[in-house]
Amino acid sequence: MTYSIRIADIPSSERPRERLLSFGAKYLATAELLAILLATGQGKGKLSAVGLGHYILQELSQHRREPLDVLRDVSPQELMAIEGIGPAKATTILAAIELGKRAFQVRPLERVVIDSPDTAAAALSHDLMWQSQERFAVVFLDVKNRLIGTKVITIGTATETLVHPREIFRETIRQGATRLIVAHNHPSGNLEPSQEDLDLTEQLLEGANYLDIPLLDHLILGEGNHQSLRRTTDLWESYPQHD
Repeated sequence: MTYSIRIADIPSSERPRERLLSFGAKYLATAELLAILLATGQGKGKLSAVGLGHYILQELSQHRREPLDVLRDVSPQELMAIEGIGPAKATTILAAIELGKRAFQVRPLERVVIDSPDTAAAALSHDLMWQSQERFAVVFLDVKNRLIGTKVITIGTATETLVHPREIFRETIRQGATRLIVAHNHPSGNLEPSQEDLDLTEQLLEGANYLDIPLLDHLILGEGNHQSLRRTTDLWESYPQHD
């Protein structure tokens, strides 16, 4: 691909803006989405906006991580260190990233029904899925499994987080929830539960049984995937609860 070609020289049906209007944003490559934000090109070799988008991704990939991983937490200084990116382009990109984060974050605030590990993981993805430190969070539900809210209870190190059952149940009662799902992330992406994860789950099941607040699941999230301990262990068999 020749990155120096001007947007004006690209057939109108293949230009990023026109493609977005015709097919939707999800069908555009990441470089094309960046091109729309950049509006103009320049930089190294007088690149087009699309070319500059590709160049940004290429530069960010030098961090030995996926460019989108880097974009999630990129700083203005990191962007402006790339030739062709000044304050205006950097702030436009950062504003778009932050809007995306906020839009995704508020989606779970709707009174949606959490009826599977998939929907629970989606509600927690912003807080847990891509974090570099372990976090422990709770999904608060009403009697009909409708989402009341989510909350990160503790933040640990890169390898462990500490949480006590009383903190979880205290917050559950404070939120007015009658059911809950707990979850934590493994930054490594390995979703296998540790013995500590299993021990904590059993403690929570005991507490949930005593308080008559059903614990519906314990999820482990990481690197785009998730695992349900209710589906993969037999811990719930000793604590029958209403779904």
